[in-house]
Amino acid sequence: MKKKMLTLMISLSLVAVTAGCGTKANEAKDGAQAAVKTKDTITIAWYPNESGADMKTSRDEIGKVVAAATGKKVEQKTTTDYTIAIEAIASGSADLVYMGAQGYVEANAKNKKVVPLVVQSGESGTLDDAVYNSWLNVRKGDGDGYKVGSIYSIENIAGKKFSFVSNSSTSGFKIPSGRILTFFSKKDKYKNLTVDDLILGGKDKFFSDVLFGGTHQGSAVNLLTGKADVAAFCDTCVANYIELSSGTANTPGAVYKVKQGAAEPFNTLIGKEFEVISVTPVLNQPFVINTGTISAEDTKKLKDAFTSEAVTNNPLIFLPKDSKDTGMFKQKSGKEKFLPVDDAFFNPIRTLYN
Repeated sequence: MKKKMLTLMISLSLVAVTAGCGTKANEAKDGAQAAVKTKDTITIAWYPNESGADMKTSRDEIGKVVAAATGKKVEQKTTTDYTIAIEAIASGSADLVYMGAQGYVEANAKNKKVVPLVVQSGESGTLDDAVYNSWLNVRKGDGDGYKVGSIYSIENIAGKKFSFVSNSSTSGFKIPSGRILTFFSKKDKYKNLTVDDLILGGKDKFFSDVLFGGTHQGSAVNLLTGKADVAAFCDTCVANYIELSSGTANTPGAVYKVKQGAAEPFNTLIGKEFEVISVTPVLNQPFVINTGTISAEDTKKLKDAFTSEAVTNNPLIFLPKDSKDTGMFKQKSGKEKFLPVDDAFFNPIRTLYN
């Protein structure tokens, strides 16, 4: 699985790593987990993308799984900033977080007792295709300005108004900034380009203006309202609000529109369309635990619960393919489920920029 995933990342010119980089960094520390004092309450923190009112049913159902598995009370904490959730799991003020791979890497660097619990599988039901997609997007009608000949390219994004999500976002910052650096650093004009050069906009900067949407939804809104010319956001985080208008899903040239009945912040943008100019696969987001605050016994109970058939078949967690409801996870092939994952799975994200 690691070789397949690394090959995928390498083929996109994001990072040159080898399958041998995957050592289990946290194995030596797992023994200390057994001494953790049993807690009466387990706190779940959520990224801003999953903190909206439209995700409440998913949050509550996952909370019920945690409560039933451990016999503990569950406290839910929604957030307005990636950093809040990252700091919460690293400090131990939260015990469980659903977070992007980059956020996990940051939290694990702060506290090695923060480890992944499970990750959503791919459509195959395995980790081999456990990816979602990082998009670069422009408003419909602007796509021809981002082509070299007939092929979509990021060649012309320099000098534009650009929207990222958060500098702790995997698909909304880490992956697109890595893609941009890899592409442009091959050109003499940008051979010394660094990630810091992508953060601040201005007359003499790489981008004329740089915005951070705070969420993937917010970055999309920056694009659709004209604040940004190009915006990074991921497919899964906006899937509940959009529908394919033309083209092939998850390929450059696909056009999506905000669908009827879309919840905030898209409720005033019904019918607005955008065009995808770049697609990059990204490792799926894990549920992450702090083994300094959750005992080994409860960790096992949680892993068993999340990977159980009861959760896999729960339509309030994995929405059926034809469901019109809003949720975090949706069945596409019918094989999707949560699978155990170790720290080494996320090494491709660690090695970006290195």
